[in-house]
Amino acid sequence: MDLSMRWLADYVDCDMPIKDFVSGLTISGSKVECYNVEGDYLSNVVVGQVKEIERHPDSDHMWITQIDVGEDELVQIVTGAQNVKKGDFVPVAKHKSTVLHEGKPVKITKGKLRGVASNGMLCSLDELGLSIHDFPYAIEDGIFILGDDCDKTVGTDIKKAIGFDDTCVEFEITSNRPDCMSVIGLARETAATFNTKLNVKKPEYKGIDGKISDLLSVKIHNTDLCKRYIGAIVKNVKIEPSPRWMRERLRASGVRPINNLVDITNYVMLEYGRPMHAFDLRYVEGGEINVRNAEAGEKITTLDGVERELSPEMLVIADAKKPVAVAGVMGGEYSGIMEDTTTVVFESACFDGASVRTTAKKLGMRTDASARYEKGLDPHECYEALMRACQLVEELGAGEVLREYIDENYQSEEPASVEFSAEWINKFLGTDIPEAEMIEYLERLEFKVENGRVYAPWFRIDIGVKADIAEEVARLYGYNKIPDTIIRGVAEAKLSPKQKFERQLKRAMISMGMNEISTFSFISPKYLDKINLPENSKLRNTVTISNPLGEDTSIMRTTILPSLMEVLSRNNSYRNPECYAFELGNEYLPVDGEVLPEEPARLVFGFYDTETKADFYDLKGIAEGLLEKAGAENVEFERPTETCEFAEKASFHPGRSAVILVDGKQIGIIGELHPKVLENYGISARAYAGKINVPELMELCVETKTYKPLPKFPASLRDISVVVNDEVPVAELEKAIRKAVGSILEKVTLFDVYKGEQIDAGKKSVSFSISMRSHDGTLTDEQADKAMSKVVDALSKLGAELRS
Repeated sequence: MDLSMRWLADYVDCDMPIKDFVSGLTISGSKVECYNVEGDYLSNVVVGQVKEIERHPDSDHMWITQIDVGEDELVQIVTGAQNVKKGDFVPVAKHKSTVLHEGKPVKITKGKLRGVASNGMLCSLDELGLSIHDFPYAIEDGIFILGDDCDKTVGTDIKKAIGFDDTCVEFEITSNRPDCMSVIGLARETAATFNTKLNVKKPEYKGIDGKISDLLSVKIHNTDLCKRYIGAIVKNVKIEPSPRWMRERLRASGVRPINNLVDITNYVMLEYGRPMHAFDLRYVEGGEINVRNAEAGEKITTLDGVERELSPEMLVIADAKKPVAVAGVMGGEYSGIMEDTTTVVFESACFDGASVRTTAKKLGMRTDASARYEKGLDPHECYEALMRACQLVEELGAGEVLREYIDENYQSEEPASVEFSAEWINKFLGTDIPEAEMIEYLERLEFKVENGRVYAPWFRIDIGVKADIAEEVARLYGYNKIPDTIIRGVAEAKLSPKQKFERQLKRAMISMGMNEISTFSFISPKYLDKINLPENSKLRNTVTISNPLGEDTSIMRTTILPSLMEVLSRNNSYRNPECYAFELGNEYLPVDGEVLPEEPARLVFGFYDTETKADFYDLKGIAEGLLEKAGAENVEFERPTETCEFAEKASFHPGRSAVILVDGKQIGIIGELHPKVLENYGISARAYAGKINVPELMELCVETKTYKPLPKFPASLRDISVVVNDEVPVAELEKAIRKAVGSILEKVTLFDVYKGEQIDAGKKSVSFSISMRSHDGTLTDEQADKAMSKVVDALSKLGAELRS
């Protein structure tokens, strides 16, 4: 809701600094998004009068003008406009001024045009940020000549002279407060917040004699979806532009002025929050207004020129033969006001909010009217809105209003009421507010407190329980005055084991130089192709979003890897030399027979680095560091096989990837990304990534670390070098050594892998340093030799021979 502060001032004293105003309204519950002053991009632009004008000696389309801008000397300006003449009052952008050009602010300085000095510029509407709708008498592609509705005092700031200096405040109105989607509604809130007087006069009009029944009849056929319908007739309509004050207020509220009749309906909608419609009586066949449900297959061409098919649950306004409007949404093609319109039907009605929303959504339409109706409006203000419209018709001389009107009214007159208990409110809020003070707050909001009950004003449709009354008291008392209290009956808040573990993982990643990212959970189906996922992969069974923002966000991700890839790709396209990133997020895996998917947590991490040339072993080091800090024991890395549980293995280079095992269970996969995947993402450098299943890892990690005492006895160190077939993984050799040595093993360290002339083709030499230690005493040579003998036997089973 955009609010004109100039308009607001008609109803309440708001003469205060704008920052105080927006702060006060926000604290009291009417949240302000932002505010701006109209024309704030204009500077040093003033009213000027053309004193002399002559043709440019070197141009057949330019003129040299002498302009009075209220200074000691006239200002010479060269212009190409053809609609300027001597005596005209025009907007003058002086030297070092700012105007708009193609929607962007530009500086204007003095210079020469065809050799003649020009000390500024004469402005068109477009250069002021306005349009022909704001000043209908202006020429759209010429200089703006000020009319009699403008201040023509030379030297006056142009914004003030043409009324383009209003302050506009944008409010975010919650769905339970449709009464605040109006100037008067926000005026009520302002008066209550700042405890000032509200000045809203009851609208009245004189009208002319005549029987409305001779011209119009109204019948509501569905009183559940339409509680009230009021109709009035305006005869001898005169279609012309609205006065400047009305155009100004509509513009400040984000509504384009059109003509006096249409502008009146929009003005009343903004002022009272009540959508209105005006029908040309010529196109209301039979002079009948029927508020009914549409018939199956019935069609209507709406004001936007689109033919729409209606369905029986939709409410329409129909004449004797056909629908002429979709109730609460938009009028029909021939229901609008035209240049030759002479007699108009003014409609002020109240339609069911849920029905309007359903209809608007099904038809793919959302209008200012539907946005208000769908939040729920009370039928009472239909009368005030219609009276105000008729009053404006007379004030603007737009026609003659019949004194009689039709009012089909099925509303309940029982006001909403709630039990009032000051003791309960104080207990609920944790305050000690006197009862008299509470009543004063409520009366400022137009509530009545009588006989132990609070009666809500008819426009407050959101009042239903005692907590609603407590909220009204709290927001005027001041949320910042309510003392802090500890929640009673609740144990001290603690992190769950899952939260602790996930925080531990994040801290570990950050400590290793990784940057945390957060991406959307919904992705494009194309992402699964980009990571080289097989066509028969189980990860292609996804949850599809029923109302996606677009194809790129149409499914829930079953793998978190593409989310990381998008970040790496974007950074690479920005020519960042490196990118190290990780995310702890969820995947969404459909479950047969279940509506909702599983949402397991996953940790994905990856990088590219064109400067340090980081490689697979850096990635493996990150994974090892993470697992160590998480408390994982018995960690192994092995090549992915056919039995690999990770469908993403196709995303990795087949010879430069590994599956992570903890206690023999697969919990993650790491590796260099497949060249095809890098090509799909346009990444020019080698990139590496890994993914870890967080719940599975958490189950296998030791929560409490146990520290061993410093050794009392010396270690026995032995080295061993073996020659083995090249395809035998070094990890298999290390595993065999650990098993053979047993409990006295302290550490196995690989210190050399050699391939060369001294080794047969297809073979490699692998050397380990083995540290053995006993906690019961010093190891003897016999014990160490026995252990090494077991190592040699275990390695020989893998085809390894001692290197001579």
